[in-house]
Amino acid sequence: MAWKGAEMSKKILLVIAVVILLAGVGSLVAQRPGGGSQSAESGAIPWREPPPLAATDAEEKILKVLEDMYLNQRRGMMNVQPEDGRVLRLLTEAVGAKNIVEIGTSNGYSGIWFCLALRTTGGKLTTHEIDAGRAAQARENFKRVGVDGMVTIVEGDAHEMVKNLKDPIDILHLDADKEGYIDYLNKLLPLVRPGGLILAHNTTNVASSMQDYIKAVTTNPQLETHFIHTHDQDIGVTLKKRQVK
Repeated sequence: MAWKGAEMSKKILLVIAVVILLAGVGSLVAQRPGGGSQSAESGAIPWREPPPLAATDAEEKILKVLEDMYLNQRRGMMNVQPEDGRVLRLLTEAVGAKNIVEIGTSNGYSGIWFCLALRTTGGKLTTHEIDAGRAAQARENFKRVGVDGMVTIVEGDAHEMVKNLKDPIDILHLDADKEGYIDYLNKLLPLVRPGGLILAHNTTNVASSMQDYIKAVTTNPQLETHFIHTHDQDIGVTLKKRQVK
């Protein structure tokens, strides 16, 4: 059934292309007078495109908590930008991810974006955090939105703790020590399923400390990588190709 694998890979690449297009449209909206761009000081997330709309009361609650976290908790947390969070949610739901592994929990901001999609896919998130204070804050935030039952926070040095992972990974999210990305990739790529994704945050902004990682994901013929630029950050999106026989 190799053709099915090829078709799924095409669908994933199509989703990535749509995300890139939306990011570009968002930038144009932000630059256009009256386009709806706001500053954080205005008391709302400074969306560069129309904000997400809640389909249910539960989704609205989660989006409100995400807004509160952006406005009141992000200082010193090195969170992803809201636009990046939307990309994480979109890709997770598009590929029907059941098992997400995240390196770098912080206060749980990106994890909650993942959970918006995992509520519909029936999946789970395992997220690693070395700082006990941030892990505790993340637990509270996951409880606030009612997704704590689908999240496992692993405290400690992720370089060591990931050795305990055994299950196939649908999405691997790297957002921790940039110089450590290559080590995480080497240890976890064998677990990423064919057709799965590796999402690496801030790859090109700090390229000097990530040359080994960038080389690894752009020179391996079994991988396909594109860098999505959103706001002042970026996400390296790497597809682990299915084998065509």
